[in-house]
Amino acid sequence: MPESLLVSTAVVPDSKADTPLIEIVGATVCRGDNQVFDDFSLTLSQHESVAILGPNGAGKTTLLKLLMREIYPLWREHPVVRILGKERGDIWELRRQLGIISAELQEVYSPEVLGRQVVLSGFFSSVGIWGHQKLTEDQHERVQTVLARLDIEDLADCPYGELSSGQQRRLLLGRALVNTPTHLILDEPTSGLDLAATFQYLQTMRQLIRSGHTLVLVTHHIHEIPPEVTRVVMLNQGRVWADGPKSEMLIENRLSALYGVDVRLVESAGWYQALPV
Repeated sequence: MPESLLVSTAVVPDSKADTPLIEIVGATVCRGDNQVFDDFSLTLSQHESVAILGPNGAGKTTLLKLLMREIYPLWREHPVVRILGKERGDIWELRRQLGIISAELQEVYSPEVLGRQVVLSGFFSSVGIWGHQKLTEDQHERVQTVLARLDIEDLADCPYGELSSGQQRRLLLGRALVNTPTHLILDEPTSGLDLAATFQYLQTMRQLIRSGHTLVLVTHHIHEIPPEVTRVVMLNQGRVWADGPKSEMLIENRLSALYGVDVRLVESAGWYQALPV
């Protein structure tokens, strides 16, 4: 897919250019009886693409739910969770601004929903399209444009349940892009995809960054981190374990310590892969 097809999906960044994309200060977060974060702090800029890396159980899913306003921190000396400078606001508007694409979202769509309806539902931050939701001609045209840009026009009338994981994932990306968000949060975007679908999705991620989008990639897969990502934040046991430029974070001894297993790292053209020793 030509890179130029994705250029116009980016929007002009917020005029408050110095406002952090994400600002979390002193957050204590529980899920059930389990305290995941204790006095957790993290700030991400609007102007950098970042990978949030860590093993299973590190707190990545909790961080995503915190950003999606599905859970909230305990009230202890006024913790701060701001997204684009706002602590509160319209949750549906927030989700449109951020364009969050999660593995969990992929599992909740009905098998009978058509591909076009998956993308259309992005206008309402809903799962599918419902009778009370009124669609305009402009919205239908916007969906057609996004389908073309992602080269998935042939999926428009296909039932969701008959599609491969890679095809479903690209429809969910289209669902996010219909609102022209500057910022995208991707949760393990190539998990479960075969090699061809993985390479295709990674190339799309690179094109989005180059066209002006900010990507926050949440993953435990080293190979998902595109060369354009400049910063890596490592989570472990509910805390920021390490944070810095990618070249300083993706090194063998640091990854071995993070995952608790000896790692040999291979780098090629800005891509990284971890191998067993």
